[in-house]
Amino acid sequence: MKKITKEVYLNWYKDMLFWRKFEDKLAAVYIQQKVRGFLHLYNGQEAVLAGSLHAMDLTKDKMITAYRNHVQPIGMGVDPKRVMAELYGKVTGTSQGMGGSMHIFSKEHRFYGGHGIVGGQIPLGAGLAFGDKYAGNDAVTLCYMGDGAVRQGSLHETFNLAMLWQLPVVFICENNGYAMGTSVARTSHSTEIWKLGLGYEMPCKAVEGMNPVTVAEEVSKAVERARSGGGPTFLEIKTYRYRGHSMSDAQHYRTKAEVEEYKKIDPITQVLEVIKDKKYATEDEIAEMGKEVKRMVKECEEFAENSDYPPVSQLYDMVYEQKDYPFVQHKL
Repeated sequence: MKKITKEVYLNWYKDMLFWRKFEDKLAAVYIQQKVRGFLHLYNGQEAVLAGSLHAMDLTKDKMITAYRNHVQPIGMGVDPKRVMAELYGKVTGTSQGMGGSMHIFSKEHRFYGGHGIVGGQIPLGAGLAFGDKYAGNDAVTLCYMGDGAVRQGSLHETFNLAMLWQLPVVFICENNGYAMGTSVARTSHSTEIWKLGLGYEMPCKAVEGMNPVTVAEEVSKAVERARSGGGPTFLEIKTYRYRGHSMSDAQHYRTKAEVEEYKKIDPITQVLEVIKDKKYATEDEIAEMGKEVKRMVKECEEFAENSDYPPVSQLYDMVYEQKDYPFVQHKL
């Protein structure tokens, strides 16, 4: 595993704080109806992304996930202003305002969504890995899913083929305990999700997911196994989200006390404590990082606010193309 240095901790703190504040801003503008449709926020799960990115080679590795997908592309290198604009439905967004909250995408930065169908990304993740193996690349695909998605039959079909073909893919279940609002214990005889890999003789493990260090350690092992030809791994990373499944979630299935207990092991707080204990930054420097994050979020908001909505004609440009179509000229 790449060494976890002072710089790594400082970057983790600034990145995770930015992701948290970015999502908080989205929650605020959603209430103002500036962002429409569904909105699934990542608050509390930042250590999973931070640790995973540390394990990846961002010059070639790929990532694919479900609809809780706003900050992952930012971590992969996508301009956060364009992500914010996409959520606003503006033409300057990552998909020119046509994808929205659940479908952020960037081929350039090897982030392949953002998928609204529960579990729909699982076979696609294996497909990306198949493409790399077929082409002779040594890239690895990280494929994320929630604890609710593991009930999908496509997961089992994908696991079988991934092992049969020894694909360079790491399957990661971000188990935040409740899927859409129903606990694992109410939907599965076995609450140890990682054991699903055993039926396919796939290396699998449960991972503590509120600290980026533990995530980085286990994801690094899985990535290196895949890159060296050792095939797939399935990791159940146990995390927790502080907000509901989406903004419309009343959260009747859990208590406020439970949420507060998990906030005691907040991933951002854990990283900040290490920074302070090891004197990686002074109080003034930490405060300055906070100001910089606030400025960055404001910049994203202003960019989205000041961008235009796509023209109606873009509907035709995005959906239909026929060279001899006599009525509407295809522009894109």
